[in-house]
Amino acid sequence: MPRAPIFLLLTLTALGSVFIALAFGSLPLTVVEVFQAIVSPVPGIADDVIWKLRMPRVLAAFACGGLLATAGVLLQVLLRNPLADPYILGISGGAALGALGAILLGAGVAGGNAGALAGALGAIAIVFGLSFRAGDWNLHRLLLTGVVIAAGFTAVISLLLSIAPQAQIKGMLFWLMGDLSHAGSSGAAWLVLGLVVAVFTLWSGSLNALALGALKARALGVAVGGVQSALYFGAALATVAAVLLGGSIGFVGIMVPHALRLSGVNDHRWLLPASALVGGSFVTLADTFARSVWAPQQLPVGIFTAVLGVPVLLFLLSRRA
Repeated sequence: MPRAPIFLLLTLTALGSVFIALAFGSLPLTVVEVFQAIVSPVPGIADDVIWKLRMPRVLAAFACGGLLATAGVLLQVLLRNPLADPYILGISGGAALGALGAILLGAGVAGGNAGALAGALGAIAIVFGLSFRAGDWNLHRLLLTGVVIAAGFTAVISLLLSIAPQAQIKGMLFWLMGDLSHAGSSGAAWLVLGLVVAVFTLWSGSLNALALGALKARALGVAVGGVQSALYFGAALATVAAVLLGGSIGFVGIMVPHALRLSGVNDHRWLLPASALVGGSFVTLADTFARSVWAPQQLPVGIFTAVLGVPVLLFLLSRRA
């Protein structure tokens, strides 16, 4: 099937997921009410619910999913491993450690985000510093360093949870499971998403060559070391932006690119924007379930990305076998 119709279908699916997210919640709205509030807003309950409550969260969910899926694509090319995901290099663990440490010290939302950013940047610096030496980029050392760092962060996070006061544990667990209920402005996340997708789509030829192996990429004239470094920092930037927005939302970065590749989308000129659309749609719908299925109680969106993602990925793997 040609790529353009697939991309058109994914775009329509993304728009549909946003419309569904605006319609469902603690206060269900009709299709007419949603459409009217979008096209010609009239002061009232429906307008307030959509523009002040749901639209900011929907935009945050879509950006978060798009960032995670895009980071997954970049890391799978970098590591030449379809099982690589945005959290494999310890970036999420560093962010989680920084955020939970700030929460434990009584910091607010801004303090938690600052702690998460500091922890993520620290993890990026450690992993890059230990895996890139004297101009030698060793992907095996990169992967092992990330796994070890992630395991260390997990141990420290467990320690923080064990000593945290009872009143703070729920908020800490929600952050670890992924939670968009306190997501703020998503403008910066959208800027990062657009920048990363645009830059690496322009470099799609180099990414296609690198996916065949470093030796073949060099033979085709690709500056392998520079592209690998760009992939690492591009994936790290996307992961940090997503984690700061929604916490640790799992399974998106591994499932979405894998599903698209199994459906025949392998050219990164199409795979990157398609992953952003599918990842955004997936998290948007999962977050809609999270805030609607047990309304008015809101559940962590990470629970639903795992519940929905596990059977889908297993089905895709069984088909491939």
